[in-house]
Amino acid sequence: MKFTVITLFPEMIHQSLKFGLMGQALEKKLFEVVTLNPREFTNDVHKSVDDRPFGGSDGMLLQADVLQKSIQKVREENPGTYTIFLSPQGQPFCENKIQNLLKHKSLTLVSARYAGVDQRLINAEIDEEISIGDYVLNGGELPALVLIEALTRQIPGVLGHTQSAIKDSFFEGLLEAPAFTRPREWQGQEVPEVLLSGNHQLISEWQNKMSWLVTKEKRPDLFLQALQKQSPQVLKSIKDFDQKMDSQERKLCGLKSYSEASWSEILK
Repeated sequence: MKFTVITLFPEMIHQSLKFGLMGQALEKKLFEVVTLNPREFTNDVHKSVDDRPFGGSDGMLLQADVLQKSIQKVREENPGTYTIFLSPQGQPFCENKIQNLLKHKSLTLVSARYAGVDQRLINAEIDEEISIGDYVLNGGELPALVLIEALTRQIPGVLGHTQSAIKDSFFEGLLEAPAFTRPREWQGQEVPEVLLSGNHQLISEWQNKMSWLVTKEKRPDLFLQALQKQSPQVLKSIKDFDQKMDSQERKLCGLKSYSEASWSEILK
């Protein structure tokens, strides 16, 4: 998979991708990231890429012509590339979006600065606007890096374990179950006994049920969405599991006390 980031600050992209698993994966050529600076397509001595917005407003806008030349240059080198503008006005970035974007072999990520870009550029050249959250940043470089990391960790070989991406939160619409490591006992809290049993089937069942309960408590919206795909028997087994957990294990796993009212509220 190839990413081309159109940015005024290419060093932000390249420097950030030098570290950890991303850096190792780039060295192995499991994916590719290149950058293109719109200043390469300016004609004036100052290499200006922005101007004041018509009608008056704070800040400066990136001009349509230099960005269009940048995008067209990428398309010449990568026919069929899918062009994304990182914008707080875009569609929310989520797991479903990741799976859809993975279908493309080449992505062009347009990273704005200042007060944004000329709307006519968006109309003419952008396939999709994507937002990483309901807030405003100084530029699109960080959102571009978020997309790159979220997508590339799904590529075989990027993560240390082939099942890591599959088991992550949100992959199946649920949050992950609580995780524990050594020491076995810490500050009076002991790791759940089932995780020490060596019975992989029991462990898997426990983790699955805990995943449902964690999602119910922290993200009831996701819980309800995931529940729509399940049978009444699955719902009953989750509720029974919830009801049978003792208070000590609930506290250890970061869950509140069992409440019949909470089930009634979420399922009404």
